[in-house]
Amino acid sequence: MQAEYAYYDYKTVKRVTAQLRELRKQAEIEDSAGENAGESAQSVEALKTLLENCIKSNFVGVENPRLYSETYYGTKDLVQDFVEQIQQSLKTISESTKISQEEKQLFFRQVLDTNYGRTALCLSGGATFAYYHFGVIKALLGTGNLPQIITGTSGGALVAALAATRTDDELKQLLVPALAYRIRASPDSLFTWLRRWWHTGARFDSLEWARASSWFCRGSMTFREAYERTGRILNVSCVPSDPHSPTILANYLTSPDCVIWSAVLASAAVPGILNPVVLMRKTREGTLAPYSFGHKWKDGSLRTDIPLKALNLHFNVNFSIVSQVNPHINLFFFSPRGSPGRPVTHRRGRGWRGGFLGSSIETTIKLDLQKYLKILRHLELLPRPLGQDWSEIWLQRFSGTITLWPKIVLADFWHILSDPTPVRLARMIQAGERSAWPKIKFIDNRMRVEKMVVEGLRISGTKGDHAPPTYVRRQQDQDVLGGEKDARRKSVRNGVLESMMKRDKEEPGPDLRRPSRRHNSIVEEVRRQSSVFFDDDADTDEEAATTSSDEDDEPVVAGEEHGTRVG
Repeated sequence: MQAEYAYYDYKTVKRVTAQLRELRKQAEIEDSAGENAGESAQSVEALKTLLENCIKSNFVGVENPRLYSETYYGTKDLVQDFVEQIQQSLKTISESTKISQEEKQLFFRQVLDTNYGRTALCLSGGATFAYYHFGVIKALLGTGNLPQIITGTSGGALVAALAATRTDDELKQLLVPALAYRIRASPDSLFTWLRRWWHTGARFDSLEWARASSWFCRGSMTFREAYERTGRILNVSCVPSDPHSPTILANYLTSPDCVIWSAVLASAAVPGILNPVVLMRKTREGTLAPYSFGHKWKDGSLRTDIPLKALNLHFNVNFSIVSQVNPHINLFFFSPRGSPGRPVTHRRGRGWRGGFLGSSIETTIKLDLQKYLKILRHLELLPRPLGQDWSEIWLQRFSGTITLWPKIVLADFWHILSDPTPVRLARMIQAGERSAWPKIKFIDNRMRVEKMVVEGLRISGTKGDHAPPTYVRRQQDQDVLGGEKDARRKSVRNGVLESMMKRDKEEPGPDLRRPSRRHNSIVEEVRRQSSVFFDDDADTDEEAATTSSDEDDEPVVAGEEHGTRVG
C-alpha cells in the first residue's frame, strides 16, 4: 500500500520511524555493554527525547480515521510500522539500565497524562437498545482492547457498571445470552404500569429498579470500591432535577463514596419513565445516607450523553470509543466518505457514499434541521413537555474518535421498554460484536501504545495516589464484599446489609415488599431507596455467615425450564 496520502504527513512519519529503529538498536547495544545507570546513555537519551516528541495524540495525523476508512481492515503499512516501532521503543526504555527508575516514572507519566492521553469507552443511552453494548464490550474484551476508563449514560450506565465491577474472567463468563435471565427491569403488567403512571407520573418504580440493578453493580458497591477491585474507572453521567444546576460525572474522583446503583438509577430517570432519585453514599459504618444534600437527579442523556469534556478534564481522555445506540440518532447517522473498516465502494473508494449529489442533499437537510432547532431554542419558542428542555437530545455531540453503530432492527422499537429473551439478547450481543470488529485494528493500534506506557509505569515501580491500578483483587475489596460486610450486619440500623445474590435466588420476602403509601419528602424517599439493601432484624446470624460475596459472579446458565436461573 502506498505511503502517500493527503490526510497525514507521511514524510515525517517515514523519517521518525527510521530514526526510532536506528536509535532503538543502538540503545540495546549500549544496554548490553554496561550495567551502570547514566553510563554511555547517549542513544537511550536520544530515543527518549524522540519518543517524547512523537508520542502525542494524533501525531502528524496518524490517528486520522480516514487512514482506516480506505480498507475493510487495517491501514497504511507505514503507519503500522510506526506503531510497532513506538511500542518496541517504549519497551526498550522500560527495560533499559541506563536510565534511573525516577526518570522512567517521570517519562511514562508525562506521556500518559500530558502528551498521549488516555482512551475511554463511552456507552450511550437508548433504553433497551443499550443491550447492544454487551456485544461491544465482549468484542473489545476478547481482543484485549477494553479501555480502563468506561463511561455510561442511562441504559449504558447499567452495562458500564457490570463491566467496571467485574474482572476480565468474570466478564467472559457473564457476557452470554443467558444473561437475559438477570435483566428484570419490567416484570409488571400493563395495568400495573398504567396505575403507577397515574399515581406517580412514572411508568416504573425506582424501588423495583434499584433491586433489579443491584446485581449488575455488585450490591451497594461504591465507585472507589469498584476501582480498587478491578482497576477500571467507572463514570456515570447524571443531570440534576434543578434545571439551573450543572451536571455531574460520577466517578471515584468526584464522588468516591457514592453507591453505583443510585447513580445508575439517576442516569436512567427519564421524565415520565422513572422519577428523579436521590444519590446515595456509603458511610464508614456501612449504612447508606443521602448524597449532595439529598438533591434529586435524572437522566444524563438529556444533556451529556457522551461526556467527552468531563472525561478530558478528569482523566486526560484524548481518544474516545463511542458505542451509540440512541434510536433517534442512529436513524440520522450518515458517513458520506466512509468510516473505519467500512470504505466507500463508489468509484473504488474515491467517491461519495450514494454519489456526490445524494450525499450533498442528505448532509444539507440534516444541517438545516439542526440550524432551525438551534434558532427555536435561542428564541425560547420550543415547548417544554414535563417541564424539560428536550432540545439537547438532538443538539449535543453524540460521536467520538471512533463511533460504533450496532445494527438495530424494527422489532427493537416494539421491545424498547421490555426485558430481552435469551434469543433476542444473543442477536444483540452478536450485532454489537459485528459493529466493533471493523474498527478493531484502529483501536488496537491506539491501545498497544497506551498499554505499553501503563506497563512501563508498572515496571518502573510507580507508587502513590496517581499510580496506575493493578488488575488484581485488593484487600479493600474483601473488606467491602467479604467477611467484614457480614460483621457489619449486626450494627447497621434497620437490620443487616443484604447479600444481593441471595435475593436473586429467593423470592422477595415481606420485608422487601413495596410500601403501601408513597411519601414525597426527600427523607422518606431516601429511606425508601436505602431499605432495598438492608434486611430486617429477622435475619439470623447463620444466614449472614453463609452468604458469599463472590457467589454473585457465578456464570449465568440457563436451566432446563425456561426462566430458570442458575448462579
